[in-house]
Amino acid sequence: FNIGNGGLSFIAIIGGIMEHIEEAGIHSGDSSCVLPPHTLSAALIEEIKEASRAMALELGVIGLMNVQFAVKDQDLYVLEVNPRASRTVPFVSKATGVPLAKLATKVMLGATLEELGLTREVEITHWAVKEAVFPFDRFENVDTLLGPEMKSTGEVMGIDDDLGLALAKAQLAAGSQIPQSGTVFISLRHGDKEHIVDAARRLVAMGFSLLATRGTAAVLQASEVPCETVNKISEGRPHILDKLQDGAVAWVVNTSLGRRTTENSYTIRRAALELHIPYTTTVSGAVSMVQAMEAMRRTPLGVKPVQQFI
Repeated sequence: FNIGNGGLSFIAIIGGIMEHIEEAGIHSGDSSCVLPPHTLSAALIEEIKEASRAMALELGVIGLMNVQFAVKDQDLYVLEVNPRASRTVPFVSKATGVPLAKLATKVMLGATLEELGLTREVEITHWAVKEAVFPFDRFENVDTLLGPEMKSTGEVMGIDDDLGLALAKAQLAAGSQIPQSGTVFISLRHGDKEHIVDAARRLVAMGFSLLATRGTAAVLQASEVPCETVNKISEGRPHILDKLQDGAVAWVVNTSLGRRTTENSYTIRRAALELHIPYTTTVSGAVSMVQAMEAMRRTPLGVKPVQQFI
């Protein structure tokens, strides 16, 4: 909003739209995010902008406003609206070169957006990825599974002209390893199995071997994705924990649903953490990791000042 001497003039500028990689249900502070959106249609992005402007005008917000949306079957839902700044503001500012917090403060003190030179949305041609940093390895018996309760203690940015490389840089900056060869272990809850098939096929094309528990292996094999079956811990030795401890696994992809499944998978996730094996606990995160792997094979990682992007 603008406040002028002649009264109120209403202007709402979209500072940025960040698309979460993880699905709704995982705290936004723990989710990886991509700016600009990388899978949403142009029509849906415009609907998000229109809805945000309408809420800003209706609520009479002067300054910054943070909105969280969810998309289900191309329908847009509002999760929450906060008339304040958030931790995304410095990220968006660095990615776009617009000092949003400083400008919002001046607007709250009476300046107009015209006076501040912000009269249109800034569109970037590069990619900026936010990745959360977690303290799991500093605490005993903590599960790495993500959920609605925020667990991250920091965040990093990966920025590049290529989305895959931006994803890779964000992972590396957060302290995660990106495997380039070896065996990938996959064990997924029932609703996730079908969604990993394409990523699994791409892993095989890159030369990785796949190892999976019985249910996940059956889905992959039915889709003609070569995969070796391994026992769950409860099914007797040799089981997956033996493979992890023997150094035979380069990456763990594990999702859980329900108390029993979560408890059974906890041992696997905790072992991966303690053995410093890269792990992913969502299918969407696994797909992004595969995209990063593919990008690193195409193009070497490069470095240049953030000022050259904005």
